[in-house]
Amino acid sequence: MNAQTKVPVTVRLHRASRTLELGYGGDETYSLSCEFLRVNSPSAEVRGHGPGQETLQSGKRLVTIERIETVGNYALQFHFSDGHDSGIFSWDYLYGLCRDQQRLWADYLARLQLAGASREPTGPVLIARQ
Repeated sequence: MNAQTKVPVTVRLHRASRTLELGYGGDETYSLSCEFLRVNSPSAEVRGHGPGQETLQSGKRLVTIERIETVGNYALQFHFSDGHDSGIFSWDYLYGLCRDQQRLWADYLARLQLAGASREPTGPVLIARQ
């Protein structure tokens, strides 16, 4: 963390709409879907250990966040309904997702199409506990 790090003032999980709302004060508020967060997890499982080692995440349209934990004073860890929980979302990384959401989502959809993959789950869907 540095002096330029944007730390959210509010973090609200909206279970019904499967979105996470991050408020940075004033009018700066962002809404990120659980699916968007899951497919952009900073974990090695998703991003790999270097350029070109990313693993395209498909079938995540219905994924939810079951639990959120703080990691020190610098990050959040999400526990997703598909069992994924290894990504540590630093404040800087989360703010970057907020800021670049449209571009990242368009890129993700293009990669899915190129791979012939889908956002729709292919097997049983785990429903988050309410």
